[in-house]
Amino acid sequence: MDQQTKTELEAAAFRRLVQHLREHPDVQNIDLMNLAGFCRNCLSKWYAAAADEKGLEIGYDQAREIVYGMPYADWKAQHQTEATPEQKAAYAESTQRFGHS
Repeated sequence: MDQQTKTELEAAAFRRLVQHLREHPDVQNIDLMNLAGFCRNCLSKWYAAAADEKGLEIGYDQAREIVYGMPYADWKAQHQTEATPEQKAAYAESTQRFGHS
């Protein structure tokens, strides 16, 4: 497989992942972090970092809007719930397993 095709497939998979997350706002970021070690915010950080590597100025807030499909504050107000004590405890454990903070 040539590099261009590989890049196009990776981009298509990323777009599908983002679309899937947008279609399932009921899935909380803390649950994603606890189960998979990443969340929508992580994708936003990775997107901004990739842009930076290419010399593009896409800040974290702009990257969040790309991933969330709306300003983060709007998404948070519409979809984010307060983390339960169980979710918080699982998050504390997952920081050891996945090394996130």
